[in-house]
Amino acid sequence: MKSAEKTNVMRILDQKNIKYISHCYINTNAISGIEVATVLKQNPDQLFKTLVTVGTTNTNYVFLVPVDKELDLKKAANVVHEKSIEMVKSKDLLKLTGYIHGGCSPIGMKKQFKTVIDITAQNFDTIIFSAGKIGYQVELSLEELKEIIEFELREITK
Repeated sequence: MKSAEKTNVMRILDQKNIKYISHCYINTNAISGIEVATVLKQNPDQLFKTLVTVGTTNTNYVFLVPVDKELDLKKAANVVHEKSIEMVKSKDLLKLTGYIHGGCSPIGMKKQFKTVIDITAQNFDTIIFSAGKIGYQVELSLEELKEIIEFELREITK
């Protein structure tokens, strides 16, 4: 489904002349990433969720993992050189990122945090992730994404 409404993420992509495809699932009952992938008729391995964490040093990190996988906290902590990391509480997400749980995007956060994308993203020409609002997703290549945010590709799932 194409989206008529523009989110802040889409406006940022437009300003930077970055090509993307928008996907919309607002009039569905899809909640989980797997349900969203099903509604959008997309491969769940290509659909990524944005997870915000905090390390023992009180530093925040962003991880993108396929919706059908789980972030391996040990691997993720190792990648960012932390003793351990944990998920940021839902209630703290808006203040920290400007996004609510379920609508968090690695693009357009209040502050740019170190971002790590699961290595499996390189298996696809494009990846799909939140456009910053529940019901909206954007699809773009890793090359295009690199134009906007810095990230590294690492093995971070269980």
